[in-house]
Amino acid sequence: LISSVDPKFLNLTKVDDQIYSEFRKSFKDLKIDVLDPEELKSESAKEKWRPFCLRFEGVVEDFNYGTLLRLDCRKGYTEENTIFGE
Repeated sequence: LISSVDPKFLNLTKVDDQIYSEFRKSFKDLKIDVLDPEELKSESAKEKWRPFCLRFEGVVEDFNYGTLLRLDCRKGYTEENTIFGE
């Protein structure tokens, strides 16, 4: 599904715009084209991510499930280019 639709037309939830807006408020400087695993998995990162995710409890079903992320958006989903974000 994700690779068959242009991302600008893909909505995964009814509140995608709100999630992105809140994401950018919380993570102003986070580069999303090439992710640094340390920025996602370190203890200091988890201290930021937990409160962000909890904002969507009761708003997004399965709000606290993990997801697969590509580390470099220009590359495909491979073992080397994929990280599990919780």
